Amino acid sequence: MSANKNVVITGGTGQLGTAVTAAFLASGANVYIPAFNSAEIERFEYASHERVHLTNGINLTDETQVIKYYASLPALWASVHLAGGFAMASMAETSKDDFLKQMNLNALSTFLCCREAVSKMPKNKNGGGGRIVNVAARPALEPRSGAGMVAYTASKAAVAAMTEALGEELAAKNILVNAIAPSILDTPPNRAAMPDADFSAWPTVDEVAATIAFLASDENKVTRSSVVAVYGKS
Repeated sequence: MSANKNVVITGGTGQLGTAVTAAFLASGANVYIPAFNSAEIERFEYASHERVHLTNGINLTDETQVIKYYASLPALWASVHLAGGFAMASMAETSKDDFLKQMNLNALSTFLCCREAVSKMPKNKNGGGGRIVNVAARPALEPRSGAGMVAYTASKAAVAAMTEALGEELAAKNILVNAIAPSILDTPPNRAAMPDADFSAWPTVDEVAATIAFLASDENKVTRSSVVAVYGKS
């Protein structure tokens, strides 16, 4: 990616977000992070980096806050949407509020950020445009694997469908929209939760970050409306 391009990374202070932030900083980008989790911010190793701009207290399911946040930014090249939520429960144990919470955390937040990001991207075909990268999940591509987490699966399937539709809508404006669909990521919490798993089969956050960085780069000139599986060997 060319230096000094402006990139938003939602969820940028999390474990995957930290790796994605590092990848964009290495390319010379200016990174803007709407943050919400104070504990993550305290642990975030790039919080004081001169090209990282953190704004705390942004609820990405609040339309007014999202509009105000994006309006405060300079012109954008890319917006990467990692923020979301996870819940595992059977259908019988999932309430209406539980279902709507997953839809809001994953699908609604992605929709609002995509919409406002587009408003900050130049739309001329020659030299303009931008990149959007969303995060779906393996169950979005393989719904049967979402048994026991129906609300989460539905919300991530909505992200995948939104990505494909929006990528078609914006292609003529040189705004390429894609998503990744991770399997289980190799992180300390996941290792602790599944101590008997084969960790070597899981993709690392750095490997997934590299895929995101490419999809959001100006080197990506043709890939759009895709949900890219990042499963590693799992």
